[in-house]
Amino acid sequence: MTAEDFLDRVRTDNRTALSRLGSSKALYADTMGDIDTEPVLRAAATAEHAARETFEAWAAEEDGEAAAVFRETAEEEREHYETVRAKLEAEPDLEETPAIQAYLRDLDDTLDRAGGFVGRTLAAEKSKEQLVGFFVGQADPRSSQTFREMGGDLDAQLERGVSLLDSLCESEEDWDRALDAASGAIQAAYEEYTERLEEMGVNPKPVC
Repeated sequence: MTAEDFLDRVRTDNRTALSRLGSSKALYADTMGDIDTEPVLRAAATAEHAARETFEAWAAEEDGEAAAVFRETAEEEREHYETVRAKLEAEPDLEETPAIQAYLRDLDDTLDRAGGFVGRTLAAEKSKEQLVGFFVGQADPRSSQTFREMGGDLDAQLERGVSLLDSLCESEEDWDRALDAASGAIQAAYEEYTERLEEMGVNPKPVC
């Protein structure tokens, strides 16, 4: 399997989950139905902070290319958090750990972490798309551009993650393990999305 084949497989195998994580219901789930500027920003800040903590911890435990990938990403997530925090009127809830980060923190093998990292990045791309759309709808071009630029950082993160996998995977079995880890990350986010919507009495499936 090539790196390009791997990305195609992750997207194909998780098409439904990624599609729904990129739907308008995703922000509704993230804010538990409180779709206003402050709750949306708080949810974004919580996500960025949790990601930074995960990747900082990984960078401290890894070495070589893996440590460099995770360290650079942790720094980007720190900058993202500080940018969002500056827009908030009150402190965000930094005690909350999103399900996708809880999943990632249970991974202790470099290959699995690299796969999970790619899955998390694909899920995060969907979140950033919704944030951009939200602030466009709020007629807040500055904030929409902020999240658009964060989405650009995710492009670089995805490239680094796939490059790391390319250097780690020596067999089809390795690629399959990485695929399982990537899918696991996406499905963790999707399960949380589904559970939150159902808790609010909202059908998580799109109405045709």
